[in-house]
Amino acid sequence: MKKSIIALATALTVVFSANTIQAKTNTTEITTIEIADSQLQSVYDAYFSVKDALIKSDSKLTSAKAATLLTAISAVKMDKLKSNEHTVWMKVVKKLTADAKSISSTTDLKKQRETFKSLSKSTYDLIKVSNPTEPIYKQYCPMADADWLSKEKAVKNPYYGSSMLTCGNVVETIK
Repeated sequence: MKKSIIALATALTVVFSANTIQAKTNTTEITTIEIADSQLQSVYDAYFSVKDALIKSDSKLTSAKAATLLTAISAVKMDKLKSNEHTVWMKVVKKLTADAKSISSTTDLKKQRETFKSLSKSTYDLIKVSNPTEPIYKQYCPMADADWLSKEKAVKNPYYGSSMLTCGNVVETIK
């Protein structure tokens, strides 16, 4: 009887240990997936901050937000990206970096807005393969002949700010 109880206790200990190890493994996998998903999120968030500063026509704020974007770009760990994101990232990272540097190094609003066109193109290429959790709207301004991305469906034009705030339309919804 005593041997049976010891054997049962040993078996239960092994089962509970195995479940604990399995639970820790699952937690590690979930954390890794969340990190991979968030690798580019800070880049996207910084892009939207640059756009919002341009909408306000605040060149100093735009410059500061572009510096934040540059930091976010540098922080991306390529080995954590999904395969399709990695492929596009390799194609756009140099241009993203150059555009962010250019915008951050000037307070000339006209130059910032001109560079933002290219920044938006590269960001679009990247976000298109990222399967965002919330819809992202690609918007177009015919007067600037340029696109930009927005988290809101309502048009707020970063190329003209308050002078033509609602000029443009949604041309694509990325989900």
